[in-house]
Amino acid sequence: MTTPIKLAIIGLGKIAHDQHLPAVAKSKSFELVATVDRAGEGDHDVPFFHSIADFAASGIKAEAVAICTPPQVRHDIAQEALDRGWHVLLEKPPGATLAEVVALRESAAEKKLTLFTAWHSQFAPGVEPAAEWLTDKVINRARIVWREDVRVWHPGQAWIWKPGGFGVFDPGINALSIITSILPRPLFVETSALQFPANLGAPIAAQLTLRDRRDVTIDMDLDFRQEGPQHWDIFVETDEGEMRLSKGGAELFIGGEQVRAETEDLAGEYPAIYRRFAALIRAGISDVDVSPLRLVADAFLCGELSAVEEFYE
Repeated sequence: MTTPIKLAIIGLGKIAHDQHLPAVAKSKSFELVATVDRAGEGDHDVPFFHSIADFAASGIKAEAVAICTPPQVRHDIAQEALDRGWHVLLEKPPGATLAEVVALRESAAEKKLTLFTAWHSQFAPGVEPAAEWLTDKVINRARIVWREDVRVWHPGQAWIWKPGGFGVFDPGINALSIITSILPRPLFVETSALQFPANLGAPIAAQLTLRDRRDVTIDMDLDFRQEGPQHWDIFVETDEGEMRLSKGGAELFIGGEQVRAETEDLAGEYPAIYRRFAALIRAGISDVDVSPLRLVADAFLCGELSAVEEFYE
């Protein structure tokens, strides 16, 4: 039997508690040896530390870390982890800027360590069969509708509204991670309109038009102010009918008929992430996908910015 990889989780916010800790607890490939967070408390009976330095000084051996902090501070933590010889998993979005992630990729390559950008939505159960179905189809156009209530899904997360916190692109980048993995050609931002609350540093809504090199158009509608039914949908029109991914990729419809469904939120995504991370480590390779982050960067680069009314939780 293969010895489990000794893992520490750094950053104990909502996503770590809801997804990472349960996934690691069920994994046969990893052994959780510590958790690290500059504030708050640890979880269960695992040793807890307020800094990487304190963890390293403890003498507890680690081989890998999963970094679940806000993106604004992630680069320096990841670089310190690589410097200590640890393999690194980056929760999405993998960094506050594209340059940070590219620098980490180069550092991991130099040190012969694994770096994994864990786009969890790419592991949603409907995504792989959707990509397979689209393989031999003529794609005419696509549409993304990603509208959710920030008060429900991101309560008290002040970092999301600061520069580098992504605002509505924090969930929106999930859609981009899916669309870039199911469509066959690279995408480019054609137009971008971003709405910023007058009192905040990140957008609350955005409308994008993307295209590929064959002029297939992808329209994208993002909004953090959605009340009532929530929408995480991708529609792709083809020569053989419409394909739709709903609930963030959990449900797949082809020609109006449901062919894949999951009732549990994020069903199987994080266990699959950790299976992939373990396989990468054991193969001695990295998986650093910057395509979703590059599109977000381009949306800001060429975006038309406008101010909207102030927003408060």
